[in-house]
Amino acid sequence: MNIKIADIMHKSVVTTVPHKSLGHVRDIMANNHISSVPVVNSENEVVGIITTSDLAKGYDDGTPVSKIMPAQVFSVPAYSDVHLAARIMRNHHIHHLVVTHENEIVGVLSSFDLLQLVEDHRFAYKNAPTPSKRGSKRA
Repeated sequence: MNIKIADIMHKSVVTTVPHKSLGHVRDIMANNHISSVPVVNSENEVVGIITTSDLAKGYDDGTPVSKIMPAQVFSVPAYSDVHLAARIMRNHHIHHLVVTHENEIVGVLSSFDLLQLVEDHRFAYKNAPTPSKRGSKRA
């Protein structure tokens, strides 16, 4: 694949800060029709991410984001190949990655963005599979 993460990522990123409430994040997601919100510190560095899966766990809307955000956030460089993002998501069982360029947030990539490639047939086999010679019988 020659498609880069920057080609398919969502470029408008809405962020929040750790002291905001889950209710605030829920409103952000609903108003912007998004399913994840990166959490940044005062230096605009990513320190967490909240997803719709986190909101579905039944926490009170007044709970601070810092109480439930994961300790580790996975990110990928914007100009990496999409297969890197797919591998990270699959290996860590996650559906959202923060996309960076020179340590700045430039986008968010979801597993649905990767599935869109398959739906649009915007991928190609590196080495197309060949029929097996074993087990094939000639008449």
